[in-house]
Amino acid sequence: MNASFAMFESAGGARIFRLPLQVFPNFWAYAYVVRCDRQTYLIDSGSGTDTSHEDLLNGFKQAGLQPSDLTHILLTHAHIDHYGGLSKLKPLTSAKIGCHELDAQTVAHHDADLALMGARVASFLTSAGLAEETRDSLLGIRRFTKSLYQSVPVDFTYESKNMQVGPFEMIHLPGHCAGHVAMRLDDIVFCGDMVVEGVTPHLYPETIGAYNGLGHYLESLEKLRVWAKDARLVLNGHNEAITHLPEKIDATHKNILRRMGKAVDALAEPLLLSEICEAVYGKAEGYNLLLIIEKTGAYVEYLYEHDMIEIVNADEVEQGLPARYRRLRGDDDLMGELEGKVNAEACKQVNM
Repeated sequence: MNASFAMFESAGGARIFRLPLQVFPNFWAYAYVVRCDRQTYLIDSGSGTDTSHEDLLNGFKQAGLQPSDLTHILLTHAHIDHYGGLSKLKPLTSAKIGCHELDAQTVAHHDADLALMGARVASFLTSAGLAEETRDSLLGIRRFTKSLYQSVPVDFTYESKNMQVGPFEMIHLPGHCAGHVAMRLDDIVFCGDMVVEGVTPHLYPETIGAYNGLGHYLESLEKLRVWAKDARLVLNGHNEAITHLPEKIDATHKNILRRMGKAVDALAEPLLLSEICEAVYGKAEGYNLLLIIEKTGAYVEYLYEHDMIEIVNADEVEQGLPARYRRLRGDDDLMGELEGKVNAEACKQVNM
């Protein structure tokens, strides 16, 4: 990714500065500064690594600002590459911090939330059938990346403001993250990670966290399609500005169906979740393995909840062993059902 500083202007005259941040080695994200009605808003804050924080401060300078100029910090969602920068930024500003109420625990009570989520992830990795050594390694990686952040108090939640903060109108779009929102200012939408170029955003099953999972994400994609239909620009957390959002959403659907098609094809025979993951994504290790096995878990959860696959070793599962899954119908039949569900969600949202 060739991340770059840029400036935009909304139809109402608000000035928007896009700040490129290297949030992790070779992984970039964008934060946005918005100047409107004598207020200065920061949307997202990077990861909190030294490099990310330095990039954020340099971005302020390019925009002719300093942290003390901020009046509000608004989070699109509580993933570390979007909220982690608050720890180092908070001492430099008196800006009020806001997020969706479903993300408030993660931001304001980080240690407790980390412990709770860690236990859920550990249980999930065990149920996926990973070797103990691999599971422990992935949990260690997760603890390290999350330890970058120290809790920062939240001053308000978007619900307390009726999803309207200053000039920003907001919509709740769970799936990628429980408290994910998009924000609209005049003819510009800030969509966070709802649409990411070339891939699907990270997902994990609701067994790890409520309001996550593929079902919520698909529904939120279609809500975004309708809600942002008149937007001139859609600014996201990692890529260039989007001018044709429906095309990006359609491409996301195709990516999801392509990955799930590989899972359905592999499930002609009983497989552990870890084996399904390898069939879909190939061999992986480290943080990438953690990401793809969580995403595979979201796919398998969706297939199971929609009666497309079955568990073939119920007795073993009752004894605490990992589940083995197998498809209930032929490959073509299941893929037709999946495409039908995605299309039905789109029609439902359009007709609301």
